Amino acid sequence: MSLQEKERFLVTSALPYANGYIHLGHCAGAYLPADIYVRFLRLMGKPTLWICGSDEHGVAITIAAEKEGVSPKEIIDKYHFANKEAFDKFGMSFDIYSRTSLPIHHETAREFFRDFLQKGYLIEREEEQFFDPVANMFLPDRYVEGVCPNCGYNQARGDQCDNCGAYYNQLDLISPKSLISGQKPIVKKTTHWFFRFDLFQEFMENYIESHAKDWKENVVQQSRSWLKQGMKERAITRDLSWGVSIEGIEGIDPAKAKGKVMYVWFEAVLGYISGTKHLVEELRKKNNSVEFSWEDWWKNENTHYIAFIGKDNIVFHTLLFPTILYARNEGFILPENVPANEFLNLEGQKFSKSRNWTIDLKDFIEEFPNASSIDALRYALACNLPETKDSDFSWKDFQTRNNSELASIFGNFVNRTIQFLHKNFGGKVPTLSDKYKNLRTEWDLLVSQLLNDENISNNEFQSLGPNEIELARGLVKSFQNATHNLYNFKFRDAVFEIMNSARFANKYFNDEEPWKTLKSNPEQCAKTLFLCSQLLYSFAVFFSPIIPFTTEKLFESLGKTPTVGQPNYGTSQENTWERILKLNLDEGDEIKNPNILFPNIDDKIIQKQIDKLGKSPEDLWKEKSKDRIKYEDFSKVQLRTAKITHAERVKKSKKLIKLQIDLGNETRQIVAGIGEHYSPEELLGKTIVVVVNLEPAKLMGVESDGMLLAASTQDGSKLTLITTLTEIEPGSVVK
Repeated sequence: MSLQEKERFLVTSALPYANGYIHLGHCAGAYLPADIYVRFLRLMGKPTLWICGSDEHGVAITIAAEKEGVSPKEIIDKYHFANKEAFDKFGMSFDIYSRTSLPIHHETAREFFRDFLQKGYLIEREEEQFFDPVANMFLPDRYVEGVCPNCGYNQARGDQCDNCGAYYNQLDLISPKSLISGQKPIVKKTTHWFFRFDLFQEFMENYIESHAKDWKENVVQQSRSWLKQGMKERAITRDLSWGVSIEGIEGIDPAKAKGKVMYVWFEAVLGYISGTKHLVEELRKKNNSVEFSWEDWWKNENTHYIAFIGKDNIVFHTLLFPTILYARNEGFILPENVPANEFLNLEGQKFSKSRNWTIDLKDFIEEFPNASSIDALRYALACNLPETKDSDFSWKDFQTRNNSELASIFGNFVNRTIQFLHKNFGGKVPTLSDKYKNLRTEWDLLVSQLLNDENISNNEFQSLGPNEIELARGLVKSFQNATHNLYNFKFRDAVFEIMNSARFANKYFNDEEPWKTLKSNPEQCAKTLFLCSQLLYSFAVFFSPIIPFTTEKLFESLGKTPTVGQPNYGTSQENTWERILKLNLDEGDEIKNPNILFPNIDDKIIQKQIDKLGKSPEDLWKEKSKDRIKYEDFSKVQLRTAKITHAERVKKSKKLIKLQIDLGNETRQIVAGIGEHYSPEELLGKTIVVVVNLEPAKLMGVESDGMLLAASTQDGSKLTLITTLTEIEPGSVVK
């Protein structure tokens, strides 16, 4: 079957403005839900593309540039790359994260504009607009502020009130003021082009009603409300220096086109199409045999198009963008679903950059760089996504989700299973006795019966007892419910069901009591741990859409290639999701110990983050500075390079390793608490950094003359020695 004939999924997430950093509210709105969804689809073997990128034009960018005293290009580069890096570290598995400043996007937007102009869907109109005589420029809507004509709010923007949500012509604004000069603007005539949305009223009414039963209620009602007011002509150009220029487009008077760019609401959504074109270009640079084109996704009835957004973007993706696609009349598909989320609040209040009531994603990652904490954030947000109403993120809830669920339920089952295997079965999947030789066949039969809702008789299974039947029943139930919920964008419910599977696993472990049967019934104990081992693989798949970094680690401990729903650039692959209900490991397979998956997060760490909220940058700087030392204090510490010549463990200690080190002009012995992270063998020959003027001390009776330097994650789960990039002689001074 060719790519064109296959059912595939095209997923987009709203393009974030490149005028600021992504915060957790953004993540919970349009990005984490989409990532969970696309990872699930890929695990199901569905050809899937997830397109996103930076929205890099418009007034928001120019305002940010003016505030920082730099060019718009410097602003978009700064925030595009910062947000892309943060998204990468947060596990967002975009097939591409593109940019609307790329030439391919400008070309795409101009193609649409030119086509609509030729079809008569654009009308040229002279209109009155606010003009700042001091700044000598027409004022885009965000450069004007005044009193809302609808509710009286005194900080309303030029075209929309953030207080009541009303849209209006900027000339209706009461007591307008230019945000550039602070002066009252004058009214001056200018020429703009308007798109005839009114021509598509009936089509859009039918389109919305065709999805009335499968779209979220808030999405349908907001769309209906706009349609009830009537779709009107809407300006498609602005007087602005930064954006997609319309100069040089055939059919437009060059004098009138000068200084005109496309309105960002029009060209930004076309970034989904240009981003797909960009992806195809990049793939072909790497591999000339790429068979599909961007049209295979955007102009194919077998494509399911899902647009993830926040509620402030609903009408742009249910009415305006679909109209643009339909009006092009070239077979473009329309969104099949627009699962818009409500807003996420922070500790009971709205996110606010100005009040420092925010958590930027990049700041979270700087504070909690280890993979387990990033996965814990993904999990905490996923448990509380604002799917049907506004929800709230709190640091205490984040801590509870990590400690009481990820660590105590999921992590506990993984840890207790692997520890038991290493202690009693040589760290391998146990071998079944002849008594249980039919276990695999019976398990498959049992799962099949449960999936088909058949009556289960305990008597037909010789290898499976009541505990195994209850385990399978719980696992199948969680699998069915989670799969249904993921397909239907009910991610909170899906996460609950997935964690429930770990609850069933812990119950099975407890009910089987392998610590007792190890001696009283070794065959049964081996069977219990055989099934628990299989669940490790099942959970590595099942939890992947939510906590991919941790499940990748779990796959590696099982000796399997990690399959966590990573980008596959639209290609189909094996249905890994269905393996959740199968027994995937062989007897004798080695299982490595991945250490603690989710260390507990201490109260002090959480309180530190809570205390930051609402404080000014100056206050935070003072707090960071109060524990600083003077240069004279630091200069007392003498650091030297040293080569490790001998290493051995200190008896009766898991952590301590005794090292002999060469300092160039002398040899010394030091003792370091690195035994849980390094073996003596892998330390030999390493060049490390050592504090040489530290007073000698004794650790478990062994003298240590110096201290090596190492970096540790905040929770202590990972430790790395400070070593040199290139060879340097022992005893070299470190400054």
